Amino acid sequence: MALNVSNETKVGALTAIAITLLILGFNFLKGNNPMKSSQYLYAKFSSIEGLVVANPVICNGLVIGSVYKTEPADEFLNEILVTIRLTEKLQIPIDSKATIKGNLLSTPAVEIIKGTAESFLKKGDTIRTEVPSGFMSEVLEQLGPTQSKLNVALSDLDTLLTGVNNTLDANAQYNLRKTIASLSEITANLSQTTKEINQLLAAQNNTITSAIGNLESTSRNLNEGTKNLPAITQNLEKVSLQLSEAEFKKLISDLDATVLNMKATLDKLNSNSNSAGALLNDRKLYENLTSTTNSMNLLLQDLRLHPKRYVNVSVFGKKDKSQPLMKPMAEDSATQEQFRNQ
Repeated sequence: MALNVSNETKVGALTAIAITLLILGFNFLKGNNPMKSSQYLYAKFSSIEGLVVANPVICNGLVIGSVYKTEPADEFLNEILVTIRLTEKLQIPIDSKATIKGNLLSTPAVEIIKGTAESFLKKGDTIRTEVPSGFMSEVLEQLGPTQSKLNVALSDLDTLLTGVNNTLDANAQYNLRKTIASLSEITANLSQTTKEINQLLAAQNNTITSAIGNLESTSRNLNEGTKNLPAITQNLEKVSLQLSEAEFKKLISDLDATVLNMKATLDKLNSNSNSAGALLNDRKLYENLTSTTNSMNLLLQDLRLHPKRYVNVSVFGKKDKSQPLMKPMAEDSATQEQFRNQ
């Protein structure tokens, strides 16, 4: 059997749920996350510099928690107790210090300066505090060196102005006024020159307009000529294709035939089956040719030295009974022997 729930009950349940979600969301915005475990520490300050609940707690520039609560430490308000809620499980050395860091552009925050001790703070411990110097004191500390430098600069400027006043005597002041008058005259001349230049430009305006018109006409002609470039490029591509298909193929074919002929010729020269190959590769044939050449040289030299031994045309001539040459003679010796026999 289905339960009949009245509208009043539904509205009441939804209202309770909405109030619960509102409380949880408000606590979450304050930095209280019920889904994460927390660790609470305490710190006492004489002044919290406008620190409020949910302000961040930082260490080494990292946000590690938030301010959970601020309340008087005693009834005389000599100190203020700040409850720090850490959202991370961290080991903070026991000699660490907490201070309030703030400026005009951001909200104040509790900064934990880590110590070097080997023992660590536990839940509910009170961390040491350091009195904050305040924003204005920090500004004054940073402006201190700047103020001293500014004082030195003002002193130097005063010295410089005193020297300038001493330098500008009556004569110097007269020269300065004269220089200013000269500058005024130069400015007037420049103004007159500018006016003349403007007049000259106005007179040459027609010429400049005509030149611009010629440039536009030339540009128009170039544009029209540019339109024909695709057709010219296409024709060049066709000619290139024809050359590559006809002349290059024929040239490659001729080169292949020439290479084949040269290869066949070299094969024949390397073989002993033909006269040229035998002449190049047969050592015995080379030696025979060398011997034959030497014999012919010896015969011709002997014929030149002793022609009567081979040809005798005189009826009463004397027969040459000298021994034939057995080896070639030097050219000078052969010439002397020939003159001796004449």
